[in-house]
Amino acid sequence: MTTRPLAESRTNDTLKVRVGLVGRGIAQSRTPRMHVEEGAALGVDYRYDIVDPDMMADAPKLADLLDRAEAEGFAGLNVTFPFKREVMALLDELSPAARKVGAVNTVVFDKGCRRGHNTDFWGFAESLRRGLPDAPKDGVLLLGAGGAGGAVAHALVDVGVKHILIHDRDRDLAQALAAQVGGAVPESLAIAARAVDGIVNATPMGMAKLPGSAIDVSLIEPRHWVADIVYFPRETELLRAARARGCRVLDGSGMAVFQAVRAFELFCGLTPDPDRMRATFESFETV
Repeated sequence: MTTRPLAESRTNDTLKVRVGLVGRGIAQSRTPRMHVEEGAALGVDYRYDIVDPDMMADAPKLADLLDRAEAEGFAGLNVTFPFKREVMALLDELSPAARKVGAVNTVVFDKGCRRGHNTDFWGFAESLRRGLPDAPKDGVLLLGAGGAGGAVAHALVDVGVKHILIHDRDRDLAQALAAQVGGAVPESLAIAARAVDGIVNATPMGMAKLPGSAIDVSLIEPRHWVADIVYFPRETELLRAARARGCRVLDGSGMAVFQAVRAFELFCGLTPDPDRMRATFESFETV
């Protein structure tokens, strides 16, 4: 489906779109290049900026970053850790997915209206459907109940998981998410791991700047399938241990690509090619 771009300027009939990614520690993100190269393939003059307050001399607040971007004519912003929930209070409207998940990862500026969307929800669901189409879905242990965890939890429901056990260091947060999706909070990770088919990491643990695993890898059994939303590095400690035990694994690349596919369409109103965006993602050096 092709729709009218939400925010645009044109020079000699060339559509110009400027967007950005707001988050901390995001210098290595592959999202900008996926957007820019897809824009070029579709004849769009596409600019994608990294907006990391930790890299700015004045260390602006999130509200200031949104104000600046809107004033400078951005079509919108992708939002990542740790701002996916904080940004919601700064918006005028929320999409049904963003409202259901309780987190926003894509903000669209449209004639003075700030609209919040959640493309992580569809991104993870599509990645799981394509990457592990026949994975058993009677029970899944979800690690992390933050902004990304909320998206993944609802995606698991969407793909047909019957029972979801949710663990987070903040037990209240885990219980709140479990109540939303009809899940439960286990008393221990060991008991939970024995009861499920799959394990999904939706925490930042495993990122290059936060090495380690959100679960003791000795709890992983060969019968488990294991997924991670982290994609830098692609082979996290969790996935490396799971693969060594003979588990089927799903890295974070699929979610990264498919959330970007949906965000691109929201930003410029054109339908991108998922395979082409995947090829751009894969063209990075493997880390």
